[in-house]
Amino acid sequence: MQQENHIKDLQLRIALYEDIKAYNALYLLLFDGLHRFAYTIVKSSEVAEEIVSDAFVKLWQIRNTINKIENLRVYLYVITKNFALNHHAQKNKMQLVQLDHLEVEAVMEFNSPENLYISNEIIRKIQTAIRQLPPQCRIIFQLVKEDGMRYKEVAAILGLSVLTVRNQLAIAVRKVTEALPPQYKTLFQFHDRFSPS
Repeated sequence: MQQENHIKDLQLRIALYEDIKAYNALYLLLFDGLHRFAYTIVKSSEVAEEIVSDAFVKLWQIRNTINKIENLRVYLYVITKNFALNHHAQKNKMQLVQLDHLEVEAVMEFNSPENLYISNEIIRKIQTAIRQLPPQCRIIFQLVKEDGMRYKEVAAILGLSVLTVRNQLAIAVRKVTEALPPQYKTLFQFHDRFSPS
């Protein structure tokens, strides 16, 4: 909630005052998550960085109207997704690309304090289990578990129902925990944050 309020404040400052410091602060705040997300699709750190930069250029171009955007973080993820899919389609000379048909790369970071005690072997097992998930399931897992997004936000980004996001996350968590020794199964407990609203 604190991050949402901070983003709303930055959004307002950009829209009303064309505040470049607020724009830079927003970029720094959201870059890592957007870069990780773009990387899952394009599998190139440099291209992912360009895509995120392009998304922020697009945001700056419409800065006078961004106060009408309800959830700016979701909006930037959608722009990033679209740019990444367009890049993938152009690179492969395809007309239309859907996430379901991509071989996406899972990017999970294990540098939080509660995960520091995990051994490299366990991390490899987790990463292997994540790589074996279907592409959409993998992206949902990453957005919810790594980026801390709500089901509703992930649904908006990926164009899915909230129920689909919930179910896909449950499948992902089950498959990842099945790959772990018993003492590590609590790392990815499924906390159902689903609500009808």
